[in-house]
Amino acid sequence: MSKLKILFVLYPGVTHLDFTGPHQVLSRAPDSETVVASMGGQDIEAEGLTFTNLADLSKVDRCDVICVPGGFGTTAAMLDEAFMAEVRRLGAGATYQTSVCTGSLILAAAGFLKGKKAACHWAWRSMLEPFGAIVSDERVARDGNVITGGGVTAGIDFAFVMLEELAGRDYAEAVQLGLEYAPAPPFNSGRPELARPEVLAQVKARMAASADSRAEAAMLAAERA
Repeated sequence: MSKLKILFVLYPGVTHLDFTGPHQVLSRAPDSETVVASMGGQDIEAEGLTFTNLADLSKVDRCDVICVPGGFGTTAAMLDEAFMAEVRRLGAGATYQTSVCTGSLILAAAGFLKGKKAACHWAWRSMLEPFGAIVSDERVARDGNVITGGGVTAGIDFAFVMLEELAGRDYAEAVQLGLEYAPAPPFNSGRPELARPEVLAQVKARMAASADSRAEAAMLAAERA
């Protein structure tokens, strides 16, 4: 019997914690193989880190779990027809279609989220609407075989939900203990409803520069989908 295959799909401009967090957890799933792939197996630079020795996405024959992380590169990735064709191919054959952060926009552009509840980073979740997704503000949203995490660090929570699904709660809790995952952030500022108004305004201003181009890309990708 073949091993469970967990596939992380990378592209230029990905946020590395979107996939390295879940990768750390899911690479410990029993009887599994974790594959990280990009188009042509190209190296992927992500915020100063370069990921190399990647599989060629077009040569990955199948997967049981496809996970698409997010990042500012999502905008271009949604409109890359060759990349999206591979996401559709592999996602269609997967048991679970999953994402972290704005990776859900890519899942949506691939046609997997129509009528499905899905999470996304708080700043971009409204962009799921043109794809017919049901927008969720949950840290981890599940709708059947679609499991999506919210922004960046929510990917770790997503990974434990996924690990429980694959290996059971006892196993997932044991991995959680082994990784000492007991978050206790020094600031209570991790969600817009919790952040101080001046902090929220600062972050919104920083993201505003890319908002229009991403919204345009989402609308175009939705039309294609």
